[in-house]
Amino acid sequence: MSGLGWRLSGALACVGLFAFLTIANFVPQEKRLESPLLPDGGLRLGLDLQGGIHWVLGVDLEAAIDQELGFMAENLREVAEEKAFTVSGTRVEDGALVVETDGGADAEHVASWAKDAGLRSVGSDGGVLRYELTAAATKAVKQRGMAQVLEVLRRRIADPIQGIPDSVVTGQGEDRILVQIPGGQIDRTRARKLLEVTGHLEFKIVRDSAPSEELLRAKYPDGLPAGTGIATERDKETDRVLTAYLLPDQADITGEYLKDARVGFDRQQRPIVDFQFNTEGGRIFSKLTSENIGAQLAIVLDQRVYSAPSIRSRIASRGQIEGRFTAQEAADLAVVLRSGSLPIPVQIEEERTVGPALGADSIARGLRASALGLVVILVFVVGYYRMSGGYASLALLANLVLLMGVMSMFDATLTLPGIAGIVLTVGMAVDANVIIFERIREELRAGKSPRAAIATGFNKAFWTIMDANITTLITALVLFEYGTGPIKGFAVTLSIGVVTSVFAALVFTRLMFEVYPGTRSVPSLSI
Repeated sequence: MSGLGWRLSGALACVGLFAFLTIANFVPQEKRLESPLLPDGGLRLGLDLQGGIHWVLGVDLEAAIDQELGFMAENLREVAEEKAFTVSGTRVEDGALVVETDGGADAEHVASWAKDAGLRSVGSDGGVLRYELTAAATKAVKQRGMAQVLEVLRRRIADPIQGIPDSVVTGQGEDRILVQIPGGQIDRTRARKLLEVTGHLEFKIVRDSAPSEELLRAKYPDGLPAGTGIATERDKETDRVLTAYLLPDQADITGEYLKDARVGFDRQQRPIVDFQFNTEGGRIFSKLTSENIGAQLAIVLDQRVYSAPSIRSRIASRGQIEGRFTAQEAADLAVVLRSGSLPIPVQIEEERTVGPALGADSIARGLRASALGLVVILVFVVGYYRMSGGYASLALLANLVLLMGVMSMFDATLTLPGIAGIVLTVGMAVDANVIIFERIREELRAGKSPRAAIATGFNKAFWTIMDANITTLITALVLFEYGTGPIKGFAVTLSIGVVTSVFAALVFTRLMFEVYPGTRSVPSLSI
């Protein structure tokens, strides 16, 4: 096989491969998973094409700073005990750590500790010292807080196994998160619950209980015992208080020791949540239950009691949460527990819901626009450039196949702006061929033979085409880096389209000219 034959075979094989990936998108997902030949993934439809929920969440990073200062206060008390100096009290106030000392050497010890801990002094009043995080420490705390919130939300929402398939959770700026849940897979009420529940699980031995909070407080006319508080168990439908419990402020064991949580069913086939502790948690839980046989153990999630079963025997590392919930509520609770606690509060700042009917209409309109544009361009180039226009038409079709195939290979998401990017790519691909053909025409008018005119036309048009497409590619990359949502979809499609259109114009079109007229000596060229 000649060199031309190898190049032509390679180009056709490349187009054929991506054509296969493109066609696979029209096969239902179930059949793709069953077939050993078809790819499992493929082109995904964005939120604006299949409907769904779009949120922009604001993250309260000031809470992360307060939490960090709270941890530092605990650390200071431990250091004071270790190094034998006195700290009268600590509190977090207006983004600052306030430390109360007796002054003198104690204040010097605190100042030395604060310097090592990354704190800076912002004033003192006698023995009362006030510290804030340094700028570098504040930045690090906020970045760590954002990373933690992103990780938890990705596990709850976008995890491919326990979350919602094809969902997107990504950072947006310094303190916002973009969440997109496509399709009709989840309703807004359920989705909001996944956000609102922070997932702080605690197990506490019940000190006392009553049918209502008022009756429980009536038992203690002089005030609740020190170190205790009241938490209630409520009916999920009416929010009516079922039982009020007197619980210690400090949990006997927390959810940080959880190893797994999943939905199960009791003997009456009511949904429950089975949980399992890790080795350390199992040791603590075993000791706790063995020392409190006969007492009630309250299972508290975000200050709300889900159930308070009686401890009948020692429990090693496994237990159950019974909470009068539906199967879906039990599944969502298991997701929250497996994902871990949401460390920082978030709130929905922007919410949009796109219906599937509107998405289907967008797809239909986008396809019609693309098809109409394609037909108009094909008719124009064939009518204006004749045989060479036919070559450009074939290259254009190959470009579309390459574009869709590449996006399918990387499981890219197609959005409505992405369709606009495809239409723009069609115009850019033809533009490259127009530049080449006009160069060839100039060489023919200068008296060169068709073969020489083709070679010179491609060579002279090369850098013009590359300059135009490289600048467009740079623009697309900037849009992708700094854009959000639909803008990113447009940038992705445009970037891939730039590369495939250059390949189609400079490689595929030239190969067709090498096939005909190739080395033949023809009197004229149909251009």
